[in-house]
Amino acid sequence: MTKKTAFTPATHTTPPAAFSHGVRKGNILQVAGQVGFLPAQEGQPPTPAGPDLRTQTLQTLTNVKAVLQEGGASWDDVVMIRVYLTDTGHFAEMNDLYNGYFAEQGLTEPPAARTTVYVGLPAGLLVEVDALAVLG
Repeated sequence: MTKKTAFTPATHTTPPAAFSHGVRKGNILQVAGQVGFLPAQEGQPPTPAGPDLRTQTLQTLTNVKAVLQEGGASWDDVVMIRVYLTDTGHFAEMNDLYNGYFAEQGLTEPPAARTTVYVGLPAGLLVEVDALAVLG
């Protein structure tokens, strides 16, 4: 049997419940839902990157990428991305930010499949993203 390995990048705080930021088993890497928290500062609680969708979306994607890299993956390995928004009115702006972000990532493979859903998140958080990568 293949061992399951959990990942928490140095930029992330320890999860507040019994989950991992990323888990790899064999060639599958699942990144847990990430939000737009700034990189961890020792002894400090997680802090949102900013109050606006742009800042939070870009930081969220940066946080997902950090977990991917910690697990030995890149955006080219991602086959599925789920975006969770708190407001249906944010879809067009998030989509523009998402397209711009991935235009700068230098993908050499087709982009991942994506689903966007609308949810409730803790106060002040506007977006969450998770990703599924298949390596090798």
